[in-house]
Amino acid sequence: MVYRKKYGSNKTVYTILILVCVVGFWLFENFYTPDTYSNPQGSGVQTSFPEYIQPSSTSGEIIRHDHFLLSYSEPHEQAEWVAYTLKKSHLTYDDRERPYFIEDPKVKTKSADWRNYKGSGYDRGHLCPAGDRRFSEYAYNETFYTSNISPQDRDFNAGVWNRLELQVRQWAKQHGELFVITAGVLEQGLEEIGEEDVDVPRQYYKIIARGSKDNLKVLAFLIEGRESSKPLKSFLVPVDTIEQRTGIDFFEELPDNLENEMETKVNTSGWQF
Repeated sequence: MVYRKKYGSNKTVYTILILVCVVGFWLFENFYTPDTYSNPQGSGVQTSFPEYIQPSSTSGEIIRHDHFLLSYSEPHEQAEWVAYTLKKSHLTYDDRERPYFIEDPKVKTKSADWRNYKGSGYDRGHLCPAGDRRFSEYAYNETFYTSNISPQDRDFNAGVWNRLELQVRQWAKQHGELFVITAGVLEQGLEEIGEEDVDVPRQYYKIIARGSKDNLKVLAFLIEGRESSKPLKSFLVPVDTIEQRTGIDFFEELPDNLENEMETKVNTSGWQF
């Protein structure tokens, strides 16, 4: 009789422990988020981006992190553009521990929670790639702010979009320094996911520039958000095309004659595919 009582008591304890673990895991998954991935000292190495290339913002909410900047669109719960400098020296193979996706502490309205993506069938697609920021722990971790992700079809993310990212890295190795602006095309009538109605772009763009202010060489890509085996060249468009789709002025600080000449045509001279 004593043995049965002790066994029953142990069974109750085990049951309670299991319930505590389950509840604790659920609370961690649904409510725990670290405060920030930015350098707490605020004095670390930063990566600058030229003001004369900075795009306009339709939302008026420009967020500056140490190693990229973005314009956040609250109605779409993601960035309308993310801009960053990519140098040859940035392309390291440092092994980094993948952190959690967390809300961007600099976005006034809070960027969308990563849990919006759970069960949606879409990847949490980086805009500024984590692979371009392995040179620093803080730089790498900053790419995991949810302001830097957008819902992407898995095959697209791992396929043609990844091919373009790899090509951009190859150009950085060849030319030393690039300026990259990228995001999904945010418009009306998009599919939405999660409790916060995160929009799913139908198309994604990437604009790559190199050179000096008076001699910029620019390529612009506009790609449907699904996998494609087409060559990357087939996705080239004039910058004007992306401006018309997004309402964003990408080189507004340049003199009008240079801006018009650069944005109205596709020029692949000096770019090796």
